[in-house]
Amino acid sequence: MAFDLPKLDYAYDALEPNIDARTMEIHHSKHHNGYTTKLNNAIEGTNEEGKTIENILTNLDMDNKAVRNNGGGFYNHRLFWKVMSPDGGGKPTGELAQAIDDAYGSYEAFKDKFSTAAGSQFGSGWAWLCVHKGGKVEVCSTPNQDNPLMPGVGCGGLPILGIDVWEHAYYLKYQNKRPEYIDAFFNVINWSEVSKQYNEGK
Repeated sequence: MAFDLPKLDYAYDALEPNIDARTMEIHHSKHHNGYTTKLNNAIEGTNEEGKTIENILTNLDMDNKAVRNNGGGFYNHRLFWKVMSPDGGGKPTGELAQAIDDAYGSYEAFKDKFSTAAGSQFGSGWAWLCVHKGGKVEVCSTPNQDNPLMPGVGCGGLPILGIDVWEHAYYLKYQNKRPEYIDAFFNVINWSEVSKQYNEGK
């Protein structure tokens, strides 16, 4: 069973002006599509074929660069599209909001922590909000296409929110101004989806 490029729940221009249509089109149809194709090629004929992406990444041989890079790229982007929405923004509510307050004291303190993790990630990578069993949340970052499901990358837990800080995610609109892109990302976060991921992951 090969992995398929996920369809978006919105049009490429739906996140304007925060994320521009051209970036979305290239990011989804070229970059994510490329990771999907290369992942399928990397697992074809191996015992990873037919497994879920979560199972593959949780039990990953980190020396297998083809699966590490492309499996990570497939999974990370699939989550990234889901946690954004044209109707996004605002703040989390309910149990997720309480978990964020418990971990960081306030939503504003969490936002600073997440923005710092994203802004200070050297080169390419991701910043994450993860949930651990029991409901505790944690912010961390990973290089390249690594993610917290993979063995030994730190943070651990299940990613429920992620921001892509590879330059291809923002360079057409923001050039080298990564902090502006990170600020704009908060305007499109789909907190209802993040809460759903939280409730399933805790």
